[in-house]
Amino acid sequence: MNRLTTTLLTALAPISWGSTYFVASELLPPDRPLFTGAMRALPAGLLLIALSRTLPKGEWWWKSAVLGTLNIGAFFPLLFLSAYRLPGGVAAVLGSAGPLFVVGLAALLLGERARPRTVLAAVAAAFGVSMVVLTAEAELDLIGVIAGVVSSASMGAGTVMTKRWGRPEGVGPLAMTGWQLTAGGLVIIPIAALIEGAPPALDGKAFLGYGYMMLINTGIAYWLWFRGIGRLSATSVTLLGPLSPLTAAVIGWAALGQGLSPVQLAGMAIAFGATVIGQLPGRRPRAPKETFSSSEDIDRNVSMDLGNAEVRR
Repeated sequence: MNRLTTTLLTALAPISWGSTYFVASELLPPDRPLFTGAMRALPAGLLLIALSRTLPKGEWWWKSAVLGTLNIGAFFPLLFLSAYRLPGGVAAVLGSAGPLFVVGLAALLLGERARPRTVLAAVAAAFGVSMVVLTAEAELDLIGVIAGVVSSASMGAGTVMTKRWGRPEGVGPLAMTGWQLTAGGLVIIPIAALIEGAPPALDGKAFLGYGYMMLINTGIAYWLWFRGIGRLSATSVTLLGPLSPLTAAVIGWAALGQGLSPVQLAGMAIAFGATVIGQLPGRRPRAPKETFSSSEDIDRNVSMDLGNAEVRR
């Protein structure tokens, strides 16, 4: 499978995540973000483990726990805390800063060079998202800002460590995704029980929404995401992340009747353009130029070699 096909399939993950707000607001019980996070992660993880019929072995028990906590268990609660304490636009902008964390961590831990073009693409993507989602009335809350920044850092660290550790021999991305989702869901459950209490009553719409969240929005989406991390550079994968808030804006316009101003449309163009630029492969290192010696240099070197040969004899 070529790079373009892998990139397009990986991009389906953040596009799917862009539908989360619509599904949560239209189908799911209100004010239960942690329960929703647990319902997204744990059933999907157990299903993928059942399909792959593979459990971790040896050090991969604790590695899966670490990756699951970074990518799911810590990321989800912090993301929801940020979303509850900040206007949605501010939370989305903090989330779009994730590629900057990955660029730095990938250079430090993976040896991926932080090329100026990549850094500029990450900054431009965050700027474009801010044009789409920020409003003049946006207010900042310190706890919400900290939660948003740490959630982005958590997901960024999880992306880089997933790339660094790879997968055990003979284990595919389906099993790895199942391990991480299960570990992350187990981290969220006690937090949800402590903060939100007993699970809410669910109706038909809620079952439909959670079914979509579990299968499409989480199980398949994270499988595509982790699969992409294994085949692409960490920075290329994370620069697909801005597609999530852009998708949310498009769904809000198409399904909820939310208008898009010229500034928002310009921001979408900037963020999408930065995402595309972030997928362009780097320049291949140039082959060293051959050096040609003059005939006089060749004769001189030959004479020196012969002279040295006589000395050695």
